[in-house]
Amino acid sequence: MFGIGSITDTPGITLEAEKVFQILGFPVTNSMIASWLTMIILIVVSILAGRRMKLIPTGFQNVVETVLEMFYKSVAQARTGDKARIFFPFSATIFFFILLSNWLGAILPGFGSIFILGHHHGEEVYVPLLRSANTDLNTTLALALFSVFGTQIYGIRLQGFFRYVSRFVRVSGFVDFFKSLVGLRPRKGLLITLMNAVIDAFIGVLEIFDELTKLLSFSFRLFGNIFAGEVLLIVTAMLFFQIFRQLAIIPYPVTLIFVFLELFVGFIQAFIFATLTLVFLRMATTHH
Repeated sequence: MFGIGSITDTPGITLEAEKVFQILGFPVTNSMIASWLTMIILIVVSILAGRRMKLIPTGFQNVVETVLEMFYKSVAQARTGDKARIFFPFSATIFFFILLSNWLGAILPGFGSIFILGHHHGEEVYVPLLRSANTDLNTTLALALFSVFGTQIYGIRLQGFFRYVSRFVRVSGFVDFFKSLVGLRPRKGLLITLMNAVIDAFIGVLEIFDELTKLLSFSFRLFGNIFAGEVLLIVTAMLFFQIFRQLAIIPYPVTLIFVFLELFVGFIQAFIFATLTLVFLRMATTHH
């Protein structure tokens, strides 16, 4: 049942995304719909900007190129050197997808105001038809996987497979130790050579652990900040309504300050995610 939810009926706030409908048994959640909407907007903007490209841009093409140029400069300033052109498409895709997802959830009518009647823990509750994509941990985890595994691909591509893998599998110290053990090298400092080999191998294990922890830090940081911001908007709207409803005053202008705050946080989170991805790309493509 679709409709505009009454503001007196507080919608249920849940960590997991709510199912709206299903296709061939596959559940489609409200955050998934928001993700599709974000992708559609980005695709349409790309098509419109590149449909009739001119050497001297005008109109909509000029606006899009200005925004892309500003982000490209930030990529070039991240000490990426001649790799800026290689890293730009990857980091820009992440940045604009996260930014648009965050801003749609904050300003687009329909997010948190159009509900369907659903069930949560056996009770009937109003479920929002649209929910910001990044308030779903599945979305932020997918972005983290995209970032981390994309970093590995770039590292292998620019350094070569064996040279890049040597960052994690460090056996050169043991090779030196066995050479000293069989007499191919002087045996002086044999114990120190073994200790250095063990430490070097342990550092490789830490490098693997570091890559795995990026998945947690990326996904939970983005999810926590955006989910908390959306809950803040809902709670403040309900709070101001309870205060001002006796005066017949619509409290929406009062909540605008929180909307602008959420826009700022949405930009910062997208910028941090993209910037950290750039840092990890630079580290993965530089031989240590």
